[in-house]
Amino acid sequence: QVQLVESGGGLVQFGGSLRLSCAASGSIFSINAMGWYRQAPGKQRELVALITSGGTTNYADSVKGRFTISRDNAKNTVSLQMNSLKPEDTAVYYCNARISPTGRRWSEYDYWGQGTQVTVSS
Repeated sequence: QVQLVESGGGLVQFGGSLRLSCAASGSIFSINAMGWYRQAPGKQRELVALITSGGTTNYADSVKGRFTISRDNAKNTVSLQMNSLKPEDTAVYYCNARISPTGRRWSEYDYWGQGTQVTVSS
């Protein structure tokens, strides 16, 4: 089995910073892209940032210049450094990884973390 565990959410004031981390564990053969999504109340889940195994990154326009995604391939972790936070960044943030499990190395599956709440007060 594969598991993603997130940490680092919380309450922060407008303009503050938070760092989210996510660790993948279990029967993993390889990990392709890893990313962060968020879902605010009453809204659909949206992509925040994505990073490939080679380090190519992609960001939502709303977070460009403020958020930075990074990963440690040796540790199967992905992090999201969030600076200059705004109230509109308030949401539940979910870690996502596209993983080939051991024993099914020719297939890829999307795995999700349990979500971590980020609240930015004005």
